[in-house]
Amino acid sequence: MRKLVLILLCAVAVFAFGGCGPAERTDTVRYVLEAEPASLDPAMTTALPENIVELQLFEGLTRLDDQDVPQPALAERWDVSADGLTYTFYLRPGLHWSDGVPLTASDFEYAWKRALDPDVASENAYMMFPLVNGEAYFNRQVDAAAVGVHAVDDRTLIVKLAAPTAYFLSLTAFHSYYAVPRHVVEKAPQTWASGNMPIVGSGPYTISKWIHASEIDFVKNETYWDAASVTLPQLEFPISDLQATRLTLVESGQADMMVEPPPADETRLEEAGLYHVAPYLGSYYYVFNVTAKPFDDVRVRKAFALAVRRRALIANVVRSRKQPAYAWVPPGLVDPATGVDFRTAGGTVLQPEDAAAKALLQQAGYDDGSKLPDIRILFNTSEMHKAIAEALQAMWHDELGVTVGLVNQEAKVFMASRSSGDFQIARASWVADYADPMTFLSVFADAENDAQYHNERYTEVIHAAQQTNDAVLRMKLMHEAENILFDDCVIIPIYYTTQPFVAQPYVKGYHWSSLGLVDFKRAYIEK
Repeated sequence: MRKLVLILLCAVAVFAFGGCGPAERTDTVRYVLEAEPASLDPAMTTALPENIVELQLFEGLTRLDDQDVPQPALAERWDVSADGLTYTFYLRPGLHWSDGVPLTASDFEYAWKRALDPDVASENAYMMFPLVNGEAYFNRQVDAAAVGVHAVDDRTLIVKLAAPTAYFLSLTAFHSYYAVPRHVVEKAPQTWASGNMPIVGSGPYTISKWIHASEIDFVKNETYWDAASVTLPQLEFPISDLQATRLTLVESGQADMMVEPPPADETRLEEAGLYHVAPYLGSYYYVFNVTAKPFDDVRVRKAFALAVRRRALIANVVRSRKQPAYAWVPPGLVDPATGVDFRTAGGTVLQPEDAAAKALLQQAGYDDGSKLPDIRILFNTSEMHKAIAEALQAMWHDELGVTVGLVNQEAKVFMASRSSGDFQIARASWVADYADPMTFLSVFADAENDAQYHNERYTEVIHAAQQTNDAVLRMKLMHEAENILFDDCVIIPIYYTTQPFVAQPYVKGYHWSSLGLVDFKRAYIEK
């Protein structure tokens, strides 16, 4: 039966990608993209497959190195004022867009203000709020001229921040901070990055062909300032949203790399030397609607949180070398003041698999699980999300005597339900936008957070951490905030994410960032 399945999948690959036999090794890395990009406009995209493509096409003032530390990129250097509020960036001389037009500091000013423009309605606008008047401009309280970014001349960009932002240089490597080509965008603001016309970029590669829902091909960008460091003359990204098809493409020689292989194949792939796991700054969790019964009672929330058996769930369902999560901020974020990992310093916040779970439910007046109102787990369509929901459903029945139903929704409907608070408890995940604990902790300080959670003390602590330039105090405040979040039991952390992927051993030099992006700038094929 397995052989028949592989044959059928190979037939799909032949039809879609032109063959199933081993391909001759060339100077091309072929990475199977897991979804068709809706757009490649850095101001508008939010999905990782889109951001991976953008990383090959564009560059920011900084670019993350192999340790995810921001390094000079389109900016050759910068100065920072003593109070941490003013950054002066100096662009490299002779920068050009891939169409040969000069790239200047004004392209950055234009791009950042465009991402904040309320009429553009970028979902990434919040990432620009550290700028002076960034949020005010987005909320139509000031005009664009008041935003804290200004091109003094072609090579000098002055940035003013509303408060010290310790991770600001990491932000300048994030896709919403990329410059975009104003001379192209203004001619076709809705379609300039849709693939219907040449996409003008600033990064190591440009797109040579985009067959929608099938394949994106790249060639080396000879106008790129660091073209000498780019080894591969071309890249190919076939596209498939099916795990099994992506794996078949790699194993049949039609591709070299793919992400998220089926868990059932992990052992076989590891034995073949093809299976890898990259670090990934993310948390998979369940979020309570703290205003919906019965989860408006913190004791009920804690009972459900303490009844989760994470290690068994990971061993039997999730796999992929995930780590059980007993806090919100994942490991991998080092305190620059002490050199100690934030998670190590903070320790376990939620008591693991606490036997007191049922007693808490009884204290809340539910000594008999049947007295609870109907409870439904909300999740979006995915085999893994369903399997995890079913496992939790069984745990809560066994540990608490509670019957829980399942509700599956298509992704767009699911996201709308979560953001509007139309749920009791729902699946969720969060991946870092930048390498700092604040990317996690600020989520629940947002007035529009999915949990419908509002705690004045929590918000005060987060704001204090955001506004201080004292690294020691900042970390202390963020640890305090995380403890408040768990005192209120807003979420159930399940596991810290990892990024499993399959790669042929001859592919070298790529970097898989802990932010979920794979960078092929220095990739090569070992002959």
